[in-house]
Formats: sequence, structure tokens, C-alpha cells
Amino acid sequence: MTEEERLALPYRPNAGLMIINPAGHIFAGRRIDTPDAWQMPQGGIDKGETPQAAALRELEEETGIRPDMVDLLAESRDWHHYDFPPEVAEKLMKGKYRGQKQRWFLLRFNGDDSAINIETDHPEFSVWRWMPAADLLERIVPFKRGIYQAVMQEFDEFLAGQGVDP
Repeated sequence: MTEEERLALPYRPNAGLMIINPAGHIFAGRRIDTPDAWQMPQGGIDKGETPQAAALRELEEETGIRPDMVDLLAESRDWHHYDFPPEVAEKLMKGKYRGQKQRWFLLRFNGDDSAINIETDHPEFSVWRWMPAADLLERIVPFKRGIYQAVMQEFDEFLAGQGVDP
């Protein structure tokens, strides 16, 4: 695929979830398919689904956290976009998408850690942990780092009120 063809591809609609615990740490999972890559939960938005509905669906599908265990603190004002590296686009999305456009949601987790279950029907994570924002930014795959920084900056006023130091 030429660069011109790649740039003509659409972005896949996606919902991202920044989940914080009472200590102000952020939920992160290590991807099963990329062992050194950590990320926050995220997933595609189905046709006819709102970004918020997709976020709450993905929350439960990827973490086992029920929607009644979180408070919605904020939603990103705009869509955040990132491009896949060419080898990732071919592998993950069969070349259909240039990257993803994401609507992000900041959620406060009010449950007990024992409610978190990443051993789901279609697991994406091999292990999970609560991380300070700086640690997450160090461990994220490089092509997503810019979007994580932008989301943390957008949610800064909400994060500061929750004891998170972005």
C-alpha cells in the first residue's frame, strides 16, 4: 500500500477509558498480543452505538467492571486521532483503517479490586495494575503516547481533583 493510499483510509471509531482508583492511579493492562505494551481499556464503537455506550460495554468486556461500579467524571470534548504504524494496521485491522479516532471517558472506580476480572470471553490483557500517570506514559507503546498525553492534559482539571498527578 502506498503512503497516499494509507492516508486515504478512514479512522476507526473507538472509545477509550481512563479509569482511576481512590489513590489516583490509572488502570492499565498489558496486552496479550504485545507483551511489552501497556494500555488503558479501549474498543470499537459498533454501528448505532453511542461512544458512551461503547465505553461502558468495553469497560465490562475488558475488565469485568460493571458500569454501576464507576462514576463518569468527564468525556473528551473532541475526538482524538492516532495513526497505526503500517505493520500494525496490516496485522490488526487488515489494512481497513489508517488508525483510530477515540472519544475518551474518565471514570472513577468505586469497587473493590477483587471485582476486576481480565479473564473474559475475549481477553486482551495478560495482567493489570493501577499505575501512576507517569509510569503509564513510560510503558505505553510509542505510537499511542501522544494521544495519552493529550487525554491526560484534557482531563487535567478533573484528575487534579481526584489526586492524580499527570
